Amino acid sequence: MDTNDVVTHTVHGKVKWFDPAKGFGFIVADEGGPDILLHANVLRNYGQSSVSDGTVITVMVQITTRGVQAVEVVQIDAPMSLGMAFMLGDDETMASPEEIALLPIEPARIKWFDKSKGFGFANVFGLPEDVFVHIEVLRHSGFADLAAGEAVCLRIMDGARGRMAVHLVSWEAASREVD
Repeated sequence: MDTNDVVTHTVHGKVKWFDPAKGFGFIVADEGGPDILLHANVLRNYGQSSVSDGTVITVMVQITTRGVQAVEVVQIDAPMSLGMAFMLGDDETMASPEEIALLPIEPARIKWFDKSKGFGFANVFGLPEDVFVHIEVLRHSGFADLAAGEAVCLRIMDGARGRMAVHLVSWEAASREVD
């Protein structure tokens, strides 16, 4: 088969599961049908190293001899965009999705993140202090894990113990938001 003969179409669905360690996961299409393979390389081409279970996703797929496979991620709609609100640590302050969306996007790199501990830290470019990143913020932002050195963009609020991320987007997704 010639590469020009490859037929793709757009599919909307939800991430059934994705394992960054294994390098793949599956999507369940809204219209039903077989599970769709989502390979880590396809996700990385979108600018994300992981995606959380249940995240709404739009992909271009093709049918291969091994089944239906995602070949390009078109859009990821993090669960947060569906109406989550965050309690800021020990504070009694609540931040609505609308308030969070108004915060500026700040470019950062992940200093370290330990999934088993449920948190990590990032550094905003040009600022000396660490920014706390909780695993629930990752999940609500559509991520399953983060790697040290990964470039991301954060929406940050001041909490009782310092600056903390309340929303996270991949570097590439943030550049699409700005354009």
